[in-house]
Amino acid sequence: MSKILIRGAKVLGGEAQDVLIDGETIAEVGRNLPADGARVIEAEGQILLPGLVDLHTHLREPGREDSETVLTGTRAAASGGYTAVFAMANTFPVADTAGVVEQVWRLGKESGYCDVQPIGAVTVGLEGKQLAELGAMHESAARVTVFSDDGKCVDDAVIMRRALEYVKAFGGVVAQHAQEPRLTEGAQMNEGVVSAELGLGGWPAVAEESIIARDVLLAEHVGSRVHICHLSTAGSVEIVRWAKSRGIDVTAEVTPHHLRLTEELVRSYNAVYKVNPPLRTERDVLALREALADGTIDIVATDHAPHPHEDKDCEWAAAAMGMVGLETALSVVQQTMVETGLLDWAGVAERMSFAPARIGGLDHHGRPVSAGEPANLTLVDTSYRGVVDPAHFASRSRNTPYEGRELPGRVTHTFLRGRATVVDGTLA
Repeated sequence: MSKILIRGAKVLGGEAQDVLIDGETIAEVGRNLPADGARVIEAEGQILLPGLVDLHTHLREPGREDSETVLTGTRAAASGGYTAVFAMANTFPVADTAGVVEQVWRLGKESGYCDVQPIGAVTVGLEGKQLAELGAMHESAARVTVFSDDGKCVDDAVIMRRALEYVKAFGGVVAQHAQEPRLTEGAQMNEGVVSAELGLGGWPAVAEESIIARDVLLAEHVGSRVHICHLSTAGSVEIVRWAKSRGIDVTAEVTPHHLRLTEELVRSYNAVYKVNPPLRTERDVLALREALADGTIDIVATDHAPHPHEDKDCEWAAAAMGMVGLETALSVVQQTMVETGLLDWAGVAERMSFAPARIGGLDHHGRPVSAGEPANLTLVDTSYRGVVDPAHFASRSRNTPYEGRELPGRVTHTFLRGRATVVDGTLA
């Protein structure tokens, strides 16, 4: 593998430096490094980040390859600056056995665009009745450490307690989709003034907050780790903040769309805005941004949820929930967090690379940009402005809420262990 010299990039938004990649490793970081036959990438003014890590991605394979495959999903991930993604378990068949998680893991190895770490189901078939093969999935070749029934809530407190106790034995974590099912029967959007005006079934904030409150107390009781998926309300922020002040081992994520979009968009009845949890109020959006800035919310995770055209181009009530997000996540974070002064680029690196890798136990991702570290890197042109056109997405699906919107920033290069997966904004 040839040497690559990235010249003049602002590492984590700091002073301009040169970064020399030799094989799979960062060989040297400094100023005025000699090229010595290396391929030179002129990166003056661009930001160099560690490769992004997404703790919450739906790759759909096996079973829903009409929406996405591991190959197309990892191509989308690389386009968005990601070098590793965690693949959720709600596939067909469900990833609730060692065999299925190993299949997903091997498909990731074959794709070559980013590393794929499967997430195992907490319960058999995501049915919430019986624990899945947690130990077997952890001992498999996929070495699963994160378990989630995402798409469904582990609403049975006894099952949730047993899962927390089980994963504690090997340092695993349960990632909870916080949604009390009885409180959200028939829900179509956030419960509030807008849902009342539109006559759509409401998804109350308390349905999320009550599960989070229960689960942080369960985690404290058994001394285990719990992670809150796609936190979306101001009340949830306060519960997590309280739990952390108490010393409970809880982490939380927010999606880019919950940092940017509000329930007002549902007035259009455009099903691209239908998502679970639903888009909330402006007050919630501002609370989420502040919580991400102060560390109450640990990470940004995309909840990349691809759907085929026919599952979204229909009446609101019949439409599937979810949005694609891998290819726009960094731009939305730049717009909502960096350009508002809430985060600097070092803070972005913490929340989109270092922390998600740490939570998920990925040793070779989320590493410092320094000599001797794996060359998993993302180069970003932050001065770029462009209108989102899903026709140019690498993802198999097009259900983005940002179509026709101008977003800042563009990933120009992504490197996975020193090999370029994106060059000059184009997949290698």
